[in-house]
Amino acid sequence: MAGLCRALARRGVSVAPFKPQNMALNSAVTVDGGEIGRSTALQALAAGVEPHSDMNPVLLKPESDRGAQVILRGQVHGHMDALDYHAYKREAKASMLAAWEALSSRYDVIIAEGAGSPAEINLRANDIANMGFAEAVDCPVLLVGDIDRGGVFAQLVGTLALLSESERLRTRGFIINRFRGDIALLEPGLDWLEHHTGKPVLGTLPYLQGLLLDAEDSLGLSGRQAGEPALRVVVPALPRISNHNDFDPLRLHPRVELTFVGPDRPIPPADLIILPGSKSTRSDLAWLRAQGWEGAIRRHLRYGGKLLGICGGFQMLGRVIEDPEGRDGPPGSSEGLGLLDFTTRMGAAKQLRNVSGRLLASGARLAGYEIHHGVSEGPALARPLCELDGQPDGAIGEDGQVLGTYLHGLFDQAEACAALLALCGLEGEGDTLSDTPDYVAHRQRDLDRLADSLEECLDMAAIEALVSR
Repeated sequence: MAGLCRALARRGVSVAPFKPQNMALNSAVTVDGGEIGRSTALQALAAGVEPHSDMNPVLLKPESDRGAQVILRGQVHGHMDALDYHAYKREAKASMLAAWEALSSRYDVIIAEGAGSPAEINLRANDIANMGFAEAVDCPVLLVGDIDRGGVFAQLVGTLALLSESERLRTRGFIINRFRGDIALLEPGLDWLEHHTGKPVLGTLPYLQGLLLDAEDSLGLSGRQAGEPALRVVVPALPRISNHNDFDPLRLHPRVELTFVGPDRPIPPADLIILPGSKSTRSDLAWLRAQGWEGAIRRHLRYGGKLLGICGGFQMLGRVIEDPEGRDGPPGSSEGLGLLDFTTRMGAAKQLRNVSGRLLASGARLAGYEIHHGVSEGPALARPLCELDGQPDGAIGEDGQVLGTYLHGLFDQAEACAALLALCGLEGEGDTLSDTPDYVAHRQRDLDRLADSLEECLDMAAIEALVSR
């Protein structure tokens, strides 16, 4: 999706992405003050347009294995379990179609991405995420198979077999994604696929090593191995971790060793522990305690390590998290880690805003976004970590070991990343900024690299014919 948006935009096409329904905990704040999936925001960046809530009208943010917060056209609609939402989809469809029509009035081409698989026949009733959407707006469809997962011919042929007759007719062809090896070995299979289905293969895309783009929701637990000297950064992979793309700039840094630690894994030695964002802060805090992280964090601090909390992770650092109305999970109150003197109370309002400002310790410029329920108050906030849009944000402990902020994207700007890492213990000679990659520029280069691959390997003339019908 991102590659197609960039390729068409470079050809002068007025193009925007659209994802009718998404389920993800990585999200972004839009230009109209709404919330959409992070992957759709990346696609908007690829298209050279501002992310808008119309681009992802239904966003489901899981709070448990059976329930989620429902975001409609960028704003919180409520909380539903899976069965209730399945019944509600008929009403959600109206919001989805209204967003589609609004977006279509502003752009010449809309590229829509499905969610999951169009062959999920158990979810076909009232479907708005895949073929139900395509049927409603009468658009052509391309099926993309990920060959890196294996079984790509079974994926595509099986999917096509499970579609209705009208859905098969609107499926105009296939794309094979993430192929490794000699294409000559794949060609007999591609010929068979075209003969068997009567539909063309519009191209095979290679696996692009080292491509680093905002993930929709998946989290790889292994980090890059940096050369020495390195700042060892450890992040717990919370069950409801959100916006873990905050750490993508650290994956790039040549002097940072980043490790995500999943359940039932030993907690490795670290220079810096970062508590990430969470969609269910109190339940993720309980998980941390059950995994032994609280004791490990206290030992880490006794030996001089640094601790940073982001958004929900920041809330965990305080004395108490109160959620009497169940805005961020089951109603109740939880004792925090007590490392900073403040309390947080979840409220009905959800903070959604893009912000910019500076780190108070160094004056380094930073920019990012806030997505959170909850207002924090207490003496610790009199020592803010940064200033955002002229207002204090976060806190830094008196000894400088414990830091926290509500800001997502705090490592994206190279100047802020270098200053934060220096504050968190990265030492070295000379200018730390010169060692810090420009993540924003890197992401743009990777989008161009992806689009270059599409231009080389796909039948772009056939794709342009589909979108200009």
